[in-house]
Amino acid sequence: MTDRFQYANDREAYSAARAKALESLLIEKGIITGTTVDTVLKVFETKMGPFNGAKIVARAWVDPAFKARLVADTPAAIAELKDLPEGMAGAEGEHMRAVANETGVHNLIICTLCSCYPWPVLGLPPYWYKDPTFRSRAAREPRAVLKEFGLDVPETTEVKVWDSSAQIRWFVIPERPAGTEGMSEAELAALVTPEAMMGVAVAKAA
Repeated sequence: MTDRFQYANDREAYSAARAKALESLLIEKGIITGTTVDTVLKVFETKMGPFNGAKIVARAWVDPAFKARLVADTPAAIAELKDLPEGMAGAEGEHMRAVANETGVHNLIICTLCSCYPWPVLGLPPYWYKDPTFRSRAAREPRAVLKEFGLDVPETTEVKVWDSSAQIRWFVIPERPAGTEGMSEAELAALVTPEAMMGVAVAKAA
């Protein structure tokens, strides 16, 4: 990410400090407890997060038939994976849809209205995803924005922008990196980042 988005990193740090102060105040006033906060955090550490999305992508990389089902009916395909937590369709996971990068096509996920995001497979959205500047510019000039993230998409590659909403929450199946033949699903999952599943980066071999 270049200096153009450095302010977003600074703003995220500022927001984190404010959130911590608000948490302390709410606990002090007896509105919530430390246990409540710990419970919510544990959910995002163990049940909802990019580790789920990485498993889904890794399976799609090794199983073309599963990948096709994932694109055609994302919730049904996700339900096939028994090692994922229960409740994947709830808590911002309603109506999830996957799109696949392929030769000649690169997908980018945004939300022009607010910050709709598939929490169960990507975790909580980064601050820059919610920033109005990113949301508007990514819709108007996605190729330029991707370049600022360090991703120079060739002119011969089409960039498709998918706008998440309360009705559909999109995520990307990035292309499998070259040189990963023979790697296990667990090893492949380790190559999948939230940024790659948002389309602002690509998956890279270790």
